[in-house]
Amino acid sequence: MKDQAAKLRLLAKKMNINPEEPRVMQAKKRIRVITIASGKGGVGKSNIAVNLAIGLTRLKKNVVLLDADLGLANIDIILGIMPQYNLSHVISGEKTVKEIVCNGPQGLNVIAGGSGMHKLANLSDSELDSLVKELNSLEEYGDYLLVDTGAGLSQIVLSFILAAEEVILVCTDEPTSITDTYGTIKTIRQHGYEDKINIIVNRVKNNEEARDVYNKLQYASKKFLNCCSLEYLGAVREDNQVGQAVRNQKPLIIGAPHSKAGQDIYRIAMDLSNSRGPSNLSKARRFFNKFADYFRQV
Repeated sequence: MKDQAAKLRLLAKKMNINPEEPRVMQAKKRIRVITIASGKGGVGKSNIAVNLAIGLTRLKKNVVLLDADLGLANIDIILGIMPQYNLSHVISGEKTVKEIVCNGPQGLNVIAGGSGMHKLANLSDSELDSLVKELNSLEEYGDYLLVDTGAGLSQIVLSFILAAEEVILVCTDEPTSITDTYGTIKTIRQHGYEDKINIIVNRVKNNEEARDVYNKLQYASKKFLNCCSLEYLGAVREDNQVGQAVRNQKPLIIGAPHSKAGQDIYRIAMDLSNSRGPSNLSKARRFFNKFADYFRQV
C-alpha cells in the first residue's frame, strides 16, 4: 500500500508541471502519428484525445492535435480556444497549414477542423493533392501527431485509420459500444490494416471492468478475425469532473489534474511516451499521402 501511495504522489507531482510558454517546435525527421477513433459517438473520444495530447506536452513532447471530425469539430470548444482559421481556409487556398496552426494550452499545437471537413468529401483529385501537400509540411514539427476523427466509419475516418501505423479505439462497457468497436476492427482488417490497434475503455468503475471489455474484444477478434494484435492501453474511470471540465471549457488534465479520470489519462500518456511505438516511424508526408490514396479507393 505504501508503494502504491508513493507512486500516486509521484504521479500527482508530475501532473503539476505547468509550462506557461508555448513549446518551440523544432524540425524532426520522424513524427509518431496516432489516429484516435471510436465505433460509435458519445464515448468520450475527443475528450480523451485532447487530454492525452496535453498529457504528452507535460511530458516535454511536441504535439500537434488535428481535429479531423467530419463537420462536427469540437476540439476548440473542449480546449476553450477560438481559432481564427481552420482547415476550410486551407482547402480554399486562403491559408497554408502553418498559418492555421494555433497555440493551445501549455504548448499544444492545434489544427481546427471546422466546416472544412464537409468540403473534403467533395474535393477533386487536384484539390486533394493540394491539401495533402500542405498537410505534408507537418513532418517538420513535433514528436506526436494525434488525429481525432469523427465517430463511425465514414470515408474520411476509414482513410485516416488505414493510413496510420498506430490506432487508438475508444469504447465503453456498453454492449452497443463493444459491438461497434468490434465492427470497426473487422472493417479495417477487411481493408488490409495489419498494424497495432490500441484499446482505451472509458467510463468504467475500475480497471477490472475495463479489462473485461478488452478481453471480449480480444476473444472475438482472435476467434472470428484471426486477429491477435489488439493491445490494452488503459482504462479511464467514470468521473463527474469530466462533464464539469467540458462545461468550463477547460481540459480536465489542467482544471482537475488530480481527478480520477485526469490521473488515468495522464498515466496512459506516460505509457505512450515510454513505449517505442512502431519500429520505423513514418514521416507525416507518408501518412497523408497514404490517406489520400485510401480516400480515393474507399
